[in-house]
Amino acid sequence: MAKVSVIVPVYNVEVYLAECLDSILNQTLKDLEIICINDGSTDKSQEILTEYAKKDSRIIVINQENKGPGSARNNGLKIATGEYIGFVDSDDFIDVDFYEKLYYAAVKNNAEIACAGYERINDKIVKIKEEKLYTKAEEKYKATNLPKECYVWNKIYKNSDLRMSEIKFPEGMFYEDLLFSHQAIYFLPKLVTVPDTYYHQVDNPYSTMHRKDARRINDAKQGFRDCVDFVLRYKIKIDLSDYPPQYSEWIKLFGLKLIKIRKWENVKRYYLFNCIKLMERIISE
Repeated sequence: MAKVSVIVPVYNVEVYLAECLDSILNQTLKDLEIICINDGSTDKSQEILTEYAKKDSRIIVINQENKGPGSARNNGLKIATGEYIGFVDSDDFIDVDFYEKLYYAAVKNNAEIACAGYERINDKIVKIKEEKLYTKAEEKYKATNLPKECYVWNKIYKNSDLRMSEIKFPEGMFYEDLLFSHQAIYFLPKLVTVPDTYYHQVDNPYSTMHRKDARRINDAKQGFRDCVDFVLRYKIKIDLSDYPPQYSEWIKLFGLKLIKIRKWENVKRYYLFNCIKLMERIISE
């Protein structure tokens, strides 16, 4: 059993793929299983994967028809044998000690999730200040800045707990990591934050995050609706105002926008001038 299984969904990233794979292969933690799922690439990604697999026996390549990253990650989860699971997007890269620090922090703290900081190239750096263990759902959500940062790639997850919880990625839609992040961080009991190592997210102009067509917009809305439904179902005490509401409307007085009403599932919140929370009420539908 490897210490960490790294699942890498691959789709038309020939420009970025070598740097991604090199950053994983050069990890100071050598006991890795690297599962690359070629999701129907039409460029030279498959050729690159084949060449790398010939050079390093830790790489496993799976080819599938294009079904999206949710399906690719789920297929990786099906065969992963590592003690922990990590995810790397194929146009990104990681610090050389990334998995070593995450793994040993998780083991030392007997934690099912370990979370590191990340850098968006040419954008911002999110730092973890200290190694700290969290056990309450609300604390884990706050420590990982959900729902604003529903990222799976700056963390590792205990494989046995993922299997026991039967957590899977939604398939056939974009923004599949939204609900997965909420479920994993809630159901896996302990989370430790890990400073001084980073995941690096590359600004790929062809990636999903840069596309704003109707399908992706609708998938994002549906993903957040599913997350709000999950938060309400399990009575997780976090501020729903961080989620896009199903709808919002203004109460006006003499044409002045006075009170904004935001609705999430069966919860309505009222804000004075959209900044001061006045009240919250549960509605029946």
